[in-house]
Amino acid sequence: MKNSMVYLFVGIALALFTSFAYATDPGSLQDFCVAAKNPNAAVFVNGLFCKDPKLAVAEDFYLANFNKPGEIKSPVGSLVTQANVAQIAGLNTLGISMVRIDYAPYGLNPPHTHPRATEILVVLEGTLKVGFVTSNSPDGNKLFTKLLYKGDVFVFPIGLIHFQYNVGKTPAVAIAALSSQNPGVITIANAVFGSKAPINDDILAKAFQVDKKVVDYLQSQFWMDN
Repeated sequence: MKNSMVYLFVGIALALFTSFAYATDPGSLQDFCVAAKNPNAAVFVNGLFCKDPKLAVAEDFYLANFNKPGEIKSPVGSLVTQANVAQIAGLNTLGISMVRIDYAPYGLNPPHTHPRATEILVVLEGTLKVGFVTSNSPDGNKLFTKLLYKGDVFVFPIGLIHFQYNVGKTPAVAIAALSSQNPGVITIANAVFGSKAPINDDILAKAFQVDKKVVDYLQSQFWMDN
């Protein structure tokens, strides 16, 4: 009798947990989704409007030439080629996407975060120094870092600042899968020093504990590209 009551309690608890889990709001697929009082003024859903399944074609699930490297023009020496819902319409609602990252010799994919996705990366060519930093805690922000060789895999947890650096004299290539159709990306330096409009230099000088002239110089480097 006692065991029956235990099993009954566990069953009720699991049922309640399951109902609560499915009752939560869906994860956001963009930075924000402001409610529209007039439905005629609504232009976005949390994701994209769905095509009639009867009208779907193979091309909705297809992207060509992902094996071809692009031209690296970035001053940091890397190029990210995306394969998300913007390129493959069939990814809508499926919760997954992919990127190809090409690195010039000593090229860097600079510190950044994906607010909506965990990332798992595999090195196809070259040697990468990778790492991520944990969120704020009483013990500080801990760096997890690893040297990756061809065929190695590394995971960057959702929302945490991470990076990849090509330590070799030859180009490197990696492929990464992300757990969102639209993972988003916040490149830390670009967001802090190149935002539109710029963050007040008094604020940044105090935050980074540097002279305002240093902040002004850093902002000027990013605004040169705007």
